[in-house]
Amino acid sequence: MLAKIMTFNLRYNEPSDGDNAWPFRVSAVAEVIKRHDPDLIGIQEGLHDMLTDLESLLPEYAWIGEGREGGKQGEYTAIFYKKNKWSAGSAGHFSLSETPEQLGTKSWNTSNTRMCTWVTFKSQAGAEFAAFNTHLDHISEEAQQKGMELIRERMKQFRAQTGLPVVLTGDFNVEPANAVIQGLEQEGYRNAYSVLHLENKEVGATFHNFLGGESGEPIDYIFVSPDLQIQNVTVDRELYGGRYPSDHYPVIAEVSPV
Repeated sequence: MLAKIMTFNLRYNEPSDGDNAWPFRVSAVAEVIKRHDPDLIGIQEGLHDMLTDLESLLPEYAWIGEGREGGKQGEYTAIFYKKNKWSAGSAGHFSLSETPEQLGTKSWNTSNTRMCTWVTFKSQAGAEFAAFNTHLDHISEEAQQKGMELIRERMKQFRAQTGLPVVLTGDFNVEPANAVIQGLEQEGYRNAYSVLHLENKEVGATFHNFLGGESGEPIDYIFVSPDLQIQNVTVDRELYGGRYPSDHYPVIAEVSPV
């Protein structure tokens, strides 16, 4: 196995969530991460203070990220990684807009600024890959599709320059039949959920609004480039300490070279 990958929308710290607000969930989030012990976690909706909260509870992890408004401002699409196993190399961010080098910019009728974070990793054993992590807009179909087109183009350029395998994680805010997903699959990227489809299993919902259940379709995804394969995938719908860690379920996949 190359790595165990998790994608996890943490739900930003919203006081009106009451008992589900971040201060009441942070230990549950740490527990789910400890349980699955992923090499890498692509998170969405993490505010800076939330990430530093996790930092103290997960000392075996380091993270790389920037707020989508620039600096420490706004939600992060940060990438956590197990620092005793992986070293981070080059890294960067780009906004999902017509001015990608400038964070905090909007295009394509997006309701919020959106971004992508990427990092290259090398293991002590010499394995290398790159991780891209994003959170697409939840309203504008144009922003969803144009944003993913930009990510696909950046990954294509990156792979041409480096030859490295790529993992893409994120909350795409679209269901599997959407053009965002079909475009990735047509370009040869492997959808982690394809493992379940081979076993004739339904994926079910990954967003549940703190209500639980699995009726519906996923909007959180893990994709890998054609030179990687998915060994298995899990959607963790368990309660931790009697509560759901977030309004999204974490998704975990084991990835290996072809």
